[in-house]
Amino acid sequence: MSRHFVRALNLAFAVALALAASPPARALPPELERSLPNLPAPVRARIEANGQRWEGWNQAQRHDFAQRAAQWNQLGAAERGARRERYLAWQALSPEERTQLQAAAARFAALSAEQQQALRAQFDALDRSERRGWLLGPALGADYPALQPLLAQLPAQQHSAMLSALRGLTALQRKDLAVLVQRTPPQDRERLRSGLLATPAAQRGTWLHDALAR
Repeated sequence: MSRHFVRALNLAFAVALALAASPPARALPPELERSLPNLPAPVRARIEANGQRWEGWNQAQRHDFAQRAAQWNQLGAAERGARRERYLAWQALSPEERTQLQAAAARFAALSAEQQQALRAQFDALDRSERRGWLLGPALGADYPALQPLLAQLPAQQHSAMLSALRGLTALQRKDLAVLVQRTPPQDRERLRSGLLATPAAQRGTWLHDALAR
């Protein structure tokens, strides 16, 4: 198996765990319902949707949720944080990437226990930063080691825009960007980030070509 396939399998395995372990919200308690008008609109909409989901469940579904919620509450804070991170990573993936990972997870599940253990061991042997980079999905995960200097110390307000910009590039353009990142001194990488984000998506290929030619 290729190294990229090994990594994709392990990412799918991690995301699957997150989805199984992250319980949705249940029906709204009175005190929360009273506070809804004061919450930001996106937060309020999500809470209301979760409450409606709970109301639509039958008794068996509510019982299953209660069991999973109890298991969740028994986890330590660090493990809950890690699983939330994986869940949010899954939410950020495109439908195409989710389909790829679901297929990889199915292949992983079909392997023998020994093969699964070997793949987990290979993944665990990677650098922690590289392991977390695979949370960005199969495309950006493969390019993460080369792009990591560009993402290091990225201001929080630029995080979403940068990931969107990177996902909008072709694989070849990301390789060109990786070359540019490696050629850029650390003190100039903020300028590089700003230049990439300020360039309209349709013109980023030309921007990269010109930047590499300088």
